[in-house]
Amino acid sequence: MSQKSFTKKRKDHEPPVAIAKYGWRFHHIGIPTEIPRPGERYLKHLKMYVSGFETSPYGIEWMRFEEGCPISELIRTVPHIAFEVDDLEAALEGKELIGEISTPSEGVRVAMIIDNGAPVELLEFSKVSGK
Repeated sequence: MSQKSFTKKRKDHEPPVAIAKYGWRFHHIGIPTEIPRPGERYLKHLKMYVSGFETSPYGIEWMRFEEGCPISELIRTVPHIAFEVDDLEAALEGKELIGEISTPSEGVRVAMIIDNGAPVELLEFSKVSGK
């Protein structure tokens, strides 16, 4: 469903459609930076550094990219919001996908979509057996 199909304007006190109608849950906000940050973790396969996610009480993750990083320029330059979804394929229906669905770690599937010029990350977590 495209953004244009919504004619009702949201009031200040109402949550966005992604939460109220789709049931998506806020996960984090990713903010691109060029400044090295304390506690950065290097993701070699993506040629990028991430920091803050594990310690931010608000879900803020900083992302710093190396030259030659395969990630979309839009994601490297514009902050994104991320939502946890129960069914990634269903959440992607009718949305404009940026790149491919990926599996950055065991039990996690991720896709990026674009909404009104901004990237939005959707994450699906499977139940990993174990502890």
